[in-house]
Amino acid sequence: MEMLGELFTNYWLYMLIAAAAAYLISSVNTSIIVTRIVKHEDIRKMGSGNAGFTNVLRCVGKVPAIITFVGDFLKGVVSTLIPYIMTANMSSDTASQEIRTIILYIGGLFAVLGHMFPVYYKFKGGKGVVTTASVMLMTDWRVLVAELLIFGAFFAVTRTISKCSLLCAGCYPFVAAALRLLDSMGHLSFLSPIKAPTPMFIACVFIITFINGAAVIILHKDNIKRILDGSEKKITSKK
Repeated sequence: MEMLGELFTNYWLYMLIAAAAAYLISSVNTSIIVTRIVKHEDIRKMGSGNAGFTNVLRCVGKVPAIITFVGDFLKGVVSTLIPYIMTANMSSDTASQEIRTIILYIGGLFAVLGHMFPVYYKFKGGKGVVTTASVMLMTDWRVLVAELLIFGAFFAVTRTISKCSLLCAGCYPFVAAALRLLDSMGHLSFLSPIKAPTPMFIACVFIITFINGAAVIILHKDNIKRILDGSEKKITSKK
C-alpha cells in the first residue's frame, strides 16, 4: 500500500500527463488517414468496419496495411516513452522503479484507449491489438515474446487473426503478472530491471493489463459473433 500511497500523493500529475498525452497522441488513427489518401473512403465503412491493420489489409492493400501497422505500433512506443523520460530522474530503488513502471503501464493503457476511442474521429477507432503489442514491448518485452509465441502457434492452426488476438488479449494479464511473480521468486529477475517486485506492484500490473485485455476482447464482439456462426474470414496464404 505504501507504493500506491506515494504514487497517488506525489506522482498523480505524472500519471495525468502520461494518460492525457497517450490518449491524444493515439487518437490519431493511421488507418483512417491512409485509407482516405489511397481510396478517398472511410475505412470504418469498408469490410468489417474496423479502423485497424487487418481490415486495411483486406480492403485497401498490403502497403497501406504496413503503414497502418507501423503507425499503430508507434502509438504505444511514444506513449510510454513520454512517462519514461518524465521519470528519468527517479531513484533506482525498487519502490521508485515500481512507481515509474506503473506510470508507463498507465500511459500504455491510455494509448490503447485512445486508439479505440479517438477523440478526433467521434470515438470510433480500432480494436487496439497492434498498439497493445507495442505497449507489451515497452513495459515488459518478455510478455510480447510470450504472446507472439502464443499468437504464432494458434495462427498456424486457425489462420484467423481475430481468434489469435482474442486468445492473446485473454492471456495478457496472466502472462504479465506471472512473469513479475517469477521475478519476485528470483527465477527471471536477471531479465527484469525490477529484481524483487512487491505483491502490490504485481497486483497493479495484473489490474491494468486486465483492463487492457478486456477492452480488446469487448471491441472484438462482432468478430466473436462471426466466429460463433462460422463466418469469420481467414487470412489466405497469398495475403
